Amino acid sequence: MISRRWWEEAEFRMEYDYDIAITGGGLVGASLACALANTGLRVAVIEAVSRQSESQPSYDDRVLAIAPGSRNILRGIGIWQEIAPGAVVPIKTIHVSDRGRFGFARLRHVKHGTDAMGYAVPARELGAAMDRKMGRLEDVTMVCPAEVTDLTQEQDRVRLELHPHAEPGETSAALVVFADGADSSMRRSLNFETTRRDYGQCVILTTVTPDRGHDNVAYERFTDSGPMALLPSTNNRYTVIWTTRSAQVEELLQCSDDEFLKRLQYRFGDRAGALRRLGKRKTYPLSFVSVKYPVRHRIVVAGNAAHTIHPVAGQGFNLGLRDVATLSEVLSDAQFEGRDIGDIEVLERYWQWRRRDINRMSGFTDGLIRLFSNDSTTLAMVRDSALLAIDMIPPAQNFLVKRTMGLAGRLPRLTRGLPLRKSDAPH
Repeated sequence: MISRRWWEEAEFRMEYDYDIAITGGGLVGASLACALANTGLRVAVIEAVSRQSESQPSYDDRVLAIAPGSRNILRGIGIWQEIAPGAVVPIKTIHVSDRGRFGFARLRHVKHGTDAMGYAVPARELGAAMDRKMGRLEDVTMVCPAEVTDLTQEQDRVRLELHPHAEPGETSAALVVFADGADSSMRRSLNFETTRRDYGQCVILTTVTPDRGHDNVAYERFTDSGPMALLPSTNNRYTVIWTTRSAQVEELLQCSDDEFLKRLQYRFGDRAGALRRLGKRKTYPLSFVSVKYPVRHRIVVAGNAAHTIHPVAGQGFNLGLRDVATLSEVLSDAQFEGRDIGDIEVLERYWQWRRRDINRMSGFTDGLIRLFSNDSTTLAMVRDSALLAIDMIPPAQNFLVKRTMGLAGRLPRLTRGLPLRKSDAPH
């Protein structure tokens, strides 16, 4: 049964107050709303794009690589259980290589005591699972489609002017979380200090079917124009994530399916077999975004709005989910202690906890692109030697794997597979 507080295409005038308003109802915003269920906090999720729209960011054709730590978070907030079992493909092995050179590494789940190195899940399926979960939460109101047109910070509240498809209204909250993506209009409107850099690359997304089984193997192959990943998917398909220079994208999009497959096979090689049956091609540009200090009194910037990283290693959504796990724990603790959840001292707790992981992962992915998108013979020797070291030296591999699995450093309770509070039962 869908909650009566789930509003879609409704005629209403917003005159309600909330504890938390989340701007952006995509994957990170929806995850945070689900994480905060049963904390006693009243949450509004404000999303500009209708849930039925083909352009809804939670309903695109990406396949996400979900790390084991992220699966723990999604399970703890009741979303993983909503995903159709057949939509999840475990990644048992990750094969990393440097095109045309000797460096390679193989990461196998059996060496790391886990049932998988990660899980490939379509973003469309994940978004639908979040919708189903949120629709049953009495303390979560989905305001959609609506957008924030103005924001006024007061001592004890933040007032939001909203413009839905019906008449305008306003609401207020003790805390506002900006989770409206890399091009966050809310972040820009408040002039958060932000570093942004265009990689001069675009990613092309598509699917292919090999002439043999994928055996739950994912591939990451570095080339001179950018990394190329093949993620095992349902029906013995691969999801292709092909990074290339921006100047080359249009040509690749316009060529025939047969020609595209020929070029893909040439760039990737034969390790996954002969690639056939090409799916629809989509593309988007790649950039680096980093907010220097993403908290203010009564405001937090989270997810891609705070840090957008290169898709190499598939860490972007996982990083956002760790924001969710940490922020929900900090806010839940503050609520339990009777503290003001929007107070800067509370929000500073969140940032001090998150900053090391965010800076480390942002630097790691940015460094990979700089290192591997370089024709220097000296750098090629260094990176290929590093790949072989990861393949052959267990401590080096363990160090890398623990971080890419989201299981390094000080972990929130949800990441450890524990409820948000010690006294809570799982959602």
